[in-house]
Amino acid sequence: MSASEKDLIVGGQAVIEGVMMRTPSAYAIAVRRPDGTITHTGASLPKWSDKYPVLRLPVLRGAAVLVQSMGLGIKALNYSAAEAFEAEEAREVKVALTPAVVEGEGDFAGITGGVPGLFPVPTQKRPEDELKRGSAAAFGSIAFALLFNVLLFVVAPLVLTNALFIGMGWADRQAQGAAVEPAQAAQAAPDAAATPAAAATPADAPWYSRAYGSVRGYLKPVKPNVSFNLIDGGIRMAIFILMISSFSLSKDIRRVFEYHGAEHKTVFNWEAGLPLSVENARIQPRQHPRCGTSFLMVVMLVSIVLFSVVAFSSFAYNIAVRIALIPVIAGISYEIIRLSAQKEGGLVFKLITRPGVWLQNITTKEPDDLQLEVAIVALKESLKLEPRPAASAMTPLS
Repeated sequence: MSASEKDLIVGGQAVIEGVMMRTPSAYAIAVRRPDGTITHTGASLPKWSDKYPVLRLPVLRGAAVLVQSMGLGIKALNYSAAEAFEAEEAREVKVALTPAVVEGEGDFAGITGGVPGLFPVPTQKRPEDELKRGSAAAFGSIAFALLFNVLLFVVAPLVLTNALFIGMGWADRQAQGAAVEPAQAAQAAPDAAATPAAAATPADAPWYSRAYGSVRGYLKPVKPNVSFNLIDGGIRMAIFILMISSFSLSKDIRRVFEYHGAEHKTVFNWEAGLPLSVENARIQPRQHPRCGTSFLMVVMLVSIVLFSVVAFSSFAYNIAVRIALIPVIAGISYEIIRLSAQKEGGLVFKLITRPGVWLQNITTKEPDDLQLEVAIVALKESLKLEPRPAASAMTPLS
């Protein structure tokens, strides 16, 4: 391996029965078909920043990378699903990939859930109504996924934290401020701890009216502060860990996690300067510090700060702010990641990545030799497409 090749920072993600590997300027996807053969595809990755120089600016470049990587990921998942699960007669239809315009300087594949590639475009003509149905189904799936994630990771933590603040009386103490005398705060606490809105609902009202009044009381909007957002972030992280732990019990998801482990081992094999082989990859660790999951803590901390600065005493406004600030959070997190990754052996990098490395005990599983073989094919194919010499100022996540 030459010095310039060794400087190449590679990354990737698991897909269905395969792996997508990405170099700074190219990508490749390798998938094992049901008959045991390995199919692969790849392309060079033109840069948005060449066409739109403004995307080279700090924060903006990170937000652009997030959006581009999500598009690349969704399309590659479609490709892997077509190759891994389609019936034999359906697989006889030739499939080609239309190259996506994706920043070749880094990605948030791990953070965004690992979704790669390009939409499979059949080279044989299909009926127009079939294509319309397929496009509508894909759009519907993406729209449902976005709505589901907003409800689960934005709305639910906000509502639960708000209810907790009301129920524990913390909202009243927050409103009184730090200048309130301890005796006054102690006196206010028992009143706040009482069931909210109890006085607003008559005791002889029907049970459903009392229940509705109680719920409305717990949902009285609280203006988020640092402590509010710390709890909100903790609930969000707990939901995420519970979700991926539950998913790992599924046989199909476990297979994806095994390919995730194969991807990491292959990246370590490359970074060690060893020839790419199953034997060399097998002995490598499966937890990689540059995996996107290692930076979830950065994203959470950045969101806590921003949500504390930009906060309103309204559910609707706070939900809208949390959604609107997602690109900003991604951009700021990217800059923190980029700076810390320049010194991977440094204390800051180790502190940032340690929680994610622990989390990879769930999101990666030990792969077998056949899975390692697929990951190696993907990396070799992406390296073939990488221009020489090549260097990247930014750091793709594995």
